[in-house]
Amino acid sequence: MTIQILKSIKNHSYVVVDVGIAASDTRNYKFKGIPILLQKTLALLVLLLISPLLLLVILLIKTESVGCPVFSQTRVGENGRHFKMYKFRSMYLKSDPRYKEPDPRQSSREGVCNKYINDSRITMFGKFIRKYSIDEIPQLFNIVKGDMCLVGPRPALDFETYQYNNLVQPRLFTKPGLTGLWQISGRADTNFAEQLQLDKDYISQQSIFMDCKIIALTIPAVLSAKGAY
Repeated sequence: MTIQILKSIKNHSYVVVDVGIAASDTRNYKFKGIPILLQKTLALLVLLLISPLLLLVILLIKTESVGCPVFSQTRVGENGRHFKMYKFRSMYLKSDPRYKEPDPRQSSREGVCNKYINDSRITMFGKFIRKYSIDEIPQLFNIVKGDMCLVGPRPALDFETYQYNNLVQPRLFTKPGLTGLWQISGRADTNFAEQLQLDKDYISQQSIFMDCKIIALTIPAVLSAKGAY
């Protein structure tokens, strides 16, 4: 039902009315980024090229803690469709005696998503792969499958989408991405509202040039590790 409603809205004019602000915002939500087939091909080639690195990461994760080195998490994608997003596991399992649940009141980020600078659940190697976004590499499989793109809004959790109002609903009108505007604008240092606004800005300005620019800026953003924890 959610998918049908979103598709209906997506194919028609979208009018936004905010408190104290009346604005008619009609957009064509047709995908305008790097062609999907090209993105799938590039993702597959990168996976083949870095396969030795992926095997090394898997080995190091298994050496440090018990459990599958790759985990999947249900996320909300294009038109509200749910899919399994893949990541390298960076935390201890709850069954591990070293696992310690953090206090939600100590969250380092404002908004519905809790984020902790010193998260006791994260392993030593997990801190490293999160710092340099190595834990996100398995999402290249999601790109090959067609669940995601190289660039786009980050795939949201179910409970996050419950917070969306009409201003940010278009975030679900396009495929989620491996990187995006807020990844090059402070990463975890941006709050939930800022992330939603940056994603909305990306969708309204989406183009092949913009995708290439974001990909190019992602490399120094990742290497600097600013806002990563």
